[in-house]
Amino acid sequence: MIMAPAGAKRNILERLDAGEIVIGDGGFVFALEKRGYVKAGPWTPEAAAEHPEAVRQLHREFLRAGSNVMQTFTFYASDDKLENRGNAQRFTGTQINEAACDLAREVANEGDAMVAGGVSQTPSYLSCKCEDEVKGIFKRQLDVFVKKNVDFMIAEYFEHVEEAEWAVQVLKTSGKPVCATLCIGPDGDLNGVSPGDCAVRLVKAGANIVGINCHFDPMTCVKTVKMMKEGVERAGLKAHYMVQPLAFHTPDCNCQGFIDLPEFPFGLEPRILTRWDMHKYAREAFNVGIRFIGGCCGFEPYHIRAVAEELATERGCLPAASEKHGNWGAGLEMHTKPWVRARARRDYWEKLKPASGRPKCPSMSTPDSWGVTKGHADLMQHKEATSQEELKPLFEKAKASH
Repeated sequence: MIMAPAGAKRNILERLDAGEIVIGDGGFVFALEKRGYVKAGPWTPEAAAEHPEAVRQLHREFLRAGSNVMQTFTFYASDDKLENRGNAQRFTGTQINEAACDLAREVANEGDAMVAGGVSQTPSYLSCKCEDEVKGIFKRQLDVFVKKNVDFMIAEYFEHVEEAEWAVQVLKTSGKPVCATLCIGPDGDLNGVSPGDCAVRLVKAGANIVGINCHFDPMTCVKTVKMMKEGVERAGLKAHYMVQPLAFHTPDCNCQGFIDLPEFPFGLEPRILTRWDMHKYAREAFNVGIRFIGGCCGFEPYHIRAVAEELATERGCLPAASEKHGNWGAGLEMHTKPWVRARARRDYWEKLKPASGRPKCPSMSTPDSWGVTKGHADLMQHKEATSQEELKPLFEKAKASH
């Protein structure tokens, strides 16, 4: 039965405290880049102000697919990132953040969804700017979220737990629930802090919900959140848990995740998870105790629909988009070709091993593994466009490493 879940007006902590499952949305940056509204490289969200119709439509598709959270399209919307490396700006950070909040609220009000204001890691931190300066960047975004009265906050996509702690401390001053997700794997953050210790530090900083987003495939992210959960429990603390992984298979990744893969970002399509892979992901996340389950880069609305369909019994509903999707391929019963009608069954899709259609391609790649992180000269950021003098040694290093 397709229906709206009960308790739509309760906040995220009330829902999670009651044991409900919260379905997140997907990867706006990658989805809008493919649609022609985001530039790969800076990955900044000017589209919220420049092309609001595109952002609004994607919100609506995720809502229809079952998302309970409309996350503001404010990824990398800090002033230092918006003006980094020659990125020309027609809109201020405040204008982008305000437009993103308005769009998320408009669509959230059309269904059972909350609005989450999001901040992410900054060029200033990578360039070793001081704590007060980095916190000031988060505070300027937070001021917009408070003005627009978002329902809760998400500090996401942090490679270093220290910067995530600073973000949580700032977001906590709003008095609203705070989530914190790191883009790390089982090896921990880029300074080697374990997932369990990272989670403890985030909870102590004030995060109500902790977890992982981006950089790794769903099962790797679920494994890492499980490690975070175990660390929090060992410390005698309490938290809720969330996961918003990639929609790409990444068995060959190192600690930097998919950005080290040679296919990043324009050749990742052969790695995309099927909708049936998403069923397995949703079930595994639920089984380890994660109750805020969504997606990041590569996730399209049909992936989120698969998550919602897998957990339909626990949630007591199906998303509206399931009107156009037969359970486990049941809609294929209506197909004209008999051999396709024969695929209208769960065991067929669960056991399928999809071919790539690329006979000369390897199944895995070798990550670049440059080992560059905060404080390295190559990560020092600036407003000026990247020069040819800066690029030349990078090109030479890349050639030498392959």
